[in-house]
Amino acid sequence: MSQPSSNESLQALLARVHERLNEAGSVDTPSRELLSQVMVDIERALEQGGGAKPADAPGEPAATAAKAQTPRLEALAVKFEASHPSLADLLFRLADLLAKGGF
Repeated sequence: MSQPSSNESLQALLARVHERLNEAGSVDTPSRELLSQVMVDIERALEQGGGAKPADAPGEPAATAAKAQTPRLEALAVKFEASHPSLADLLFRLADLLAKGGF
């Protein structure tokens, strides 16, 4: 069973990442698309309570699929560190929360 306080924290971070991404006009298109896809995967897993399967990961529980996004989030955070430090910070925090199972 998922932990409501963790889900709320994760949802709050996701919302803040969306806000920062919308504010960051200088993010290149491939990075923006990759980050958007990662966010959609995590949101889908959250909505389904971690028990359903995302369309792009058949046979894999949604919680595991969301946690699998951690390396992609970290790579994007490193890429954004110099140009968008607040977005990078949020991505690192989101990756950390997912890695620790705060899902």
